[in-house]
Amino acid sequence: MLELRPNCECCDRDLPPESADARMCTFECTFCAECADGVLKGACPNCGGELVRRPIRPADKLTKYPASTKRVLRASPCA
Repeated sequence: MLELRPNCECCDRDLPPESADARMCTFECTFCAECADGVLKGACPNCGGELVRRPIRPADKLTKYPASTKRVLRASPCA
C-alpha cells in the first residue's frame, strides 16, 4: 500500500492525497510536479528512478487506509 507522503521532499510543498501534482519513484520518494519536471528533470535525486504521477486513492478508501502524515525532506538541496 502506498504511503501517500504529504509533501515534496525538495520544497516542502503540501501534497494532499488528492493532489494531481504529486510525483513519485518506485521507492515512494515524493516531489511536486514543479520540482520533478523542473530542477529534477523527471529523475529521482535519491535513487535515479523515473518520477511519475502518483495515483490518487479514492476518498472513500482514505478512512480505512489513510495517507501518511510523516514529512520527509532531503538533507541536501535538490539540484
